Amino acid sequence: MKQFFYLLFCLPMFTIAQNNLESTQKYQSELISFYNNPETTPLDLEEQKNFKGISFFDIDEKFIVEAELELLKKQKPFLMPSTGKIKQEYKKYGILHFEIDGKKLQLVVYQNIALSKRKGYEKHLFLPFYDLTSGESTYGGGRYLDVEIPESNQMIIDFNQAYNPYCAYSARYSCPITPEENFLDIEIKAGVTYPKDEI
Repeated sequence: MKQFFYLLFCLPMFTIAQNNLESTQKYQSELISFYNNPETTPLDLEEQKNFKGISFFDIDEKFIVEAELELLKKQKPFLMPSTGKIKQEYKKYGILHFEIDGKKLQLVVYQNIALSKRKGYEKHLFLPFYDLTSGESTYGGGRYLDVEIPESNQMIIDFNQAYNPYCAYSARYSCPITPEENFLDIEIKAGVTYPKDEI
């Protein structure tokens, strides 16, 4: 009986992990192509000369987590600080509660007000974070994840799909600054890396 319940509990997450592994491999390949393709890269010609390419941590299933979404109601829009002059309006959408290595963690997830009004982006949410790798093996300004409003209060976070803002590679862009409330007191060795000699 105990074995039955163990399998019942573990199989759904295993399936989710397998599905996410495939999508993550595709995502990482597409991100590399995006930056390397002269027609799609956000970098100008001079920046492309100095660009050392996109690198990733090895994909790790440990960093594919199931989070519980705590909705935040009646949140007022605010201008999120940025690295440049352009600041965009966001609101706090909810708090994601999850565990990694038995450690309870949480992140605030945000909704871009203007973007949410564009067709195809109605469910888009913005999840910036920084952690104990920031400034060491990853970009010091933190990394981003794109997630969608789930149909329930459960959401899958795949840190293997964490990416750098354009500002990590170019000073021409104005990027949201990761809020202090989204610091994770753990090493997230997943997603895009940023070697210290490039920081």
